[in-house]
Amino acid sequence: MILTRNPELNQSMNVQAMAQSIVRAHQSTLALPPDPQAQPLRGDANDLVFAAALLAAHRLGFVPADALCLAQAWSRQALRTGEFHPGQWPVEPVDFGLAPWPRHNAFAPCPASLGLYAVMPDAAWTIRMARAGVPTVQLRFKSADATAVRAEVLATVAGVQGTGARLFINDHWELAIEAGAYGVHLGQEDLQAMTPAGLKSIRDAGLRLGLSTHGYAEMLIADQHSPSYIAMGAVFPTTLKQMATAPQGTGRLAVYSALLRGYSRVAIGGIDKASLPAVLASGVGSVGVVRALMSAADTQAEVAAWNRALAAPGGPANGGDCTPGSAAP
Repeated sequence: MILTRNPELNQSMNVQAMAQSIVRAHQSTLALPPDPQAQPLRGDANDLVFAAALLAAHRLGFVPADALCLAQAWSRQALRTGEFHPGQWPVEPVDFGLAPWPRHNAFAPCPASLGLYAVMPDAAWTIRMARAGVPTVQLRFKSADATAVRAEVLATVAGVQGTGARLFINDHWELAIEAGAYGVHLGQEDLQAMTPAGLKSIRDAGLRLGLSTHGYAEMLIADQHSPSYIAMGAVFPTTLKQMATAPQGTGRLAVYSALLRGYSRVAIGGIDKASLPAVLASGVGSVGVVRALMSAADTQAEVAAWNRALAAPGGPANGGDCTPGSAAP
């Protein structure tokens, strides 16, 4: 690199060179097309690593909120290790400001590996999956009719009794507590709408809590609540719901999973049996599946095939309950 007599220009050249070295090291695994409307954030020029990482994250297609989280983590990593290595993507919880375990606000634990996780639109489908042998199921029933919601939740809890399936109720946490479900799942919008008192009620009732995330910023928000598991997605394109973020791919899934390795982790979004090996290579212990199960001609056979694939060497083990934060790196 050729330096000039202008310190500010030299600094800018260093930032550009460092950013490009990060991009080159990770472009093949982590890059997504940048949003043409997104403008790169400007980092503090006095922290070259922060400024370079912020620019690199933008060029790799990370949304601004995630780029800022990454830049802070790169800076902390450099300060902690005393070195800057463009190939060393941050995956240490301490570099992202995550609190150590154990935690006073932790929700009840669930297995480190939840296995096949069927997310279903109504009681009938959820019960059908539980009876077919799916180990973890979620009722995601959307309706403005409170009477219908109540009927669906109560019917689902009753219907999965004796199957051994772990039942999560999406959003309707008060009914989940009343009916005695295994846990509650909340999306980011649902989480933002929750009050501290509501979250405390779920925790005090002993129900597990699962939270959806779509990138670093949402993962850090989820981690503040110390849930039982964290879902990451969408991994691949899906037509089942409108996603606010682009499909993240298995490269990003791997670094997300490494950062959240102390949690039970669920990958979700467009996953089929062909893509399953690449998804499991990230270290997740569960995969959320919707379309592949609902479209099967033989539900029982399809569930059995998925369970075999997840139990194969390299797949997640069906372990017992574990405290978040205790999993090995």
